[in-house]
Amino acid sequence: MEKNYFTQSEIIDNAINDYTHKANYSVIKVLLYGIMAGMFIALGAQASMVASHNIADPGIAKTVAGVVFPVGLILIVLIGGQLFTGNCLLFMAGWDKKISWSKVAKNLALVWVSNLIGALFIATMCYFSGQFDFNHGALGAYTIKTAVAKANIDPFQGFLSGILCNIIVCGAILVTGSAKDAIGKIFGAFFIIFAFVISGFEHCIANAYYLPAGLLASSNNEYVEIAKETYHLTTEQINSLTVSNAFINNLIPVTIGNIIGGGIVISGIMFLCHRSKKIK
Repeated sequence: MEKNYFTQSEIIDNAINDYTHKANYSVIKVLLYGIMAGMFIALGAQASMVASHNIADPGIAKTVAGVVFPVGLILIVLIGGQLFTGNCLLFMAGWDKKISWSKVAKNLALVWVSNLIGALFIATMCYFSGQFDFNHGALGAYTIKTAVAKANIDPFQGFLSGILCNIIVCGAILVTGSAKDAIGKIFGAFFIIFAFVISGFEHCIANAYYLPAGLLASSNNEYVEIAKETYHLTTEQINSLTVSNAFINNLIPVTIGNIIGGGIVISGIMFLCHRSKKIK
């Protein structure tokens, strides 16, 4: 009976071949797949906030969010998309000399920008569609609270959390690659991303939804007043939610951390263990 999974070495071989193929897509195809992946992650983030925003106990709230959030990665794994954090596995193809390092850099840059566009699109659509009015504006207030916390994170902590994030996310990508059937891929993505969300690690593309969504929500006086009353946010804290703080304190250090976690730690260890002749 044929096994319905790949061995560890086969997973790495398949991943290198798959990411080599992705790196050779046309620019327009990379951008379109990147936009789609950004939308999927943003939709998973938005749905998880709807599910958890009114739960007082933080542990239960994270657990509920963790059950919902993985839908974004499951969509990408099953129907396609290029996700920046997952594409950090391109480093293995670079070390294997299947693609040049300039192609690695080009792909990651295009995917990061297109993921951001996709996430911004969903944040804008959610705001103007009245999605944040849910529960009498409580969702809008929670969106502000989440974004304020992310915009004011210590950059070094964001950097380290970004490393931890992409160790587990790239691990999830490789686990989905171990399965030959759809249900195996779904379970492979679900449980690992569930753990990532509960842990609260920083994911640059998820944050590319949370931060713009919070910026938009903070322009609504009703949401702001609810945020002040419910979460005891001050005017100063809400005013700190700016584009510059979003990038300087969060998106930039988290992106660098994500690259190291997925591109150096996971890709490096797996490549050395399964492809490098030096440690055979």
